[in-house]
Amino acid sequence: MATEALIESYMTLGATGFCVVFLGFLLINLVKKSEAQAESLKNLEVENKGQSESINNMEGMIIKLINRWNDSDAVRDRRYEQTMEAISDLEKQLSRMDGIMSRMNGNGRH
Repeated sequence: MATEALIESYMTLGATGFCVVFLGFLLINLVKKSEAQAESLKNLEVENKGQSESINNMEGMIIKLINRWNDSDAVRDRRYEQTMEAISDLEKQLSRMDGIMSRMNGNGRH
């Protein structure tokens, strides 16, 4: 019976020892992975910050470009209105000249 008890206790201690070593191995690996992930997160944070600055700069440039287009459209609209007013004035003058020419040719009404 002593031999059986010895083998049984060795197996128990061996299994327990194996579990302790395996648990320690798992803990060490988890710590290493955690450190690697923390480093990756720091790198991503730096990269994200750079991308955010780029996006903000691009947003500012796009807003300025849109404002420039709006200003250009306002100038074009004013020019169009001035051109239409000039055409309207020319139409009135042409109409007056047509009336004067009609009266000179005797087609006018008295």
